[in-house]
Amino acid sequence: MNQELVKDFKFKKKFGQNFLKDENILRNIVEKSDIDKDTLVLEIGVGAAYLTYYTAKAAKNVIGYEIDESLRDIICDQLKDCDNTEIVFEDFLEANVKEKLKKYDYKKLYVVANLPYYITTPIITKIINDNLGVDKIVIMVQKEVGDRFNAKPNSKEYNSLTIFLNYYFDIKKLMDVSRNCFVPKPNVDSAIIEFKSNKKYSVKDEELFFKLVKDSFKFKRKNLRNNLKGYDLEKIEKALNSINKDLTARAESLDIKDFIYIVNYLKDN
Repeated sequence: MNQELVKDFKFKKKFGQNFLKDENILRNIVEKSDIDKDTLVLEIGVGAAYLTYYTAKAAKNVIGYEIDESLRDIICDQLKDCDNTEIVFEDFLEANVKEKLKKYDYKKLYVVANLPYYITTPIITKIINDNLGVDKIVIMVQKEVGDRFNAKPNSKEYNSLTIFLNYYFDIKKLMDVSRNCFVPKPNVDSAIIEFKSNKKYSVKDEELFFKLVKDSFKFKRKNLRNNLKGYDLEKIEKALNSINKDLTARAESLDIKDFIYIVNYLKDN
C-alpha cells in the first residue's frame, strides 16, 4: 500500500473524505470481516484504495464505488497489482448495483467500507431496499452513529433507526478507531460496526411496522398517546396492556418485539 500517492491530493469536504491510513487497523478490518476466496466485496467510497488494497488480497473479487473522478489515477496506481478489482466511478446511491452483481460468481456478498459519515444511513437503507442479498456489512462510521445502531431500550441513543436496522441485522461493534488514524484528521472518533443478515423477525405488515415505529419516536420526550394520535389508540392500549405497558410509556421503553406484537395485534383485531 502506497500512502505517498495522496501527498498532493486536494481533499474535498463535500465528499466527506477522510482516508484511514493505519495499516494495522486496515488489516484488522479485513481479518474481522472473515473475507475469503468465496467472497465478493462491495466497497462504497474507495478513496485512495487503502482498504481496497487489503480486501483485494483476501477476497475473490472487489467492486468499489467512488464518486470522485479525480481519484482515478491514485486508485489505478494503488491497485495496479490487484487484478480482481473493479472500480466504478459513480454515486453508489444512484447505481444499479443489482445489475452489476449479475456479472460475478460468488458464494458470499459482503459490504466492507469506510463510509462517508453524512450518507451512512442512506447507504444502508439502499442496501436493504435494493435487496442485494448481502450476507454481512462491516463499516466504519462515526462512533456516535455506531452507538445508535447498537443501542438498547431506555438509552439516549436508542431510536427508530436502531429498530429499523435490528429488524434486518444482528449488530455488534468490532472496535473503536481514533480520529488520529485518518488523513485528514476528522473531528470525531470512529467505530467499526458489523451487521450480519438475520431472518429472526417477521411481522404481518412491514410497512405499518416501520411507520408505527417512526411515529412512536416522532417527539422523543412525548409518550405514545401523544405521538400516535392518528392511530386507533384503544386497540394500541389493549396491545400494550398485554405486554404490561400503557399509552403513557415512551417509545424508548419498547423493544423490537414489543412493536412487532403491537402491529400483529392491530392486524388481527
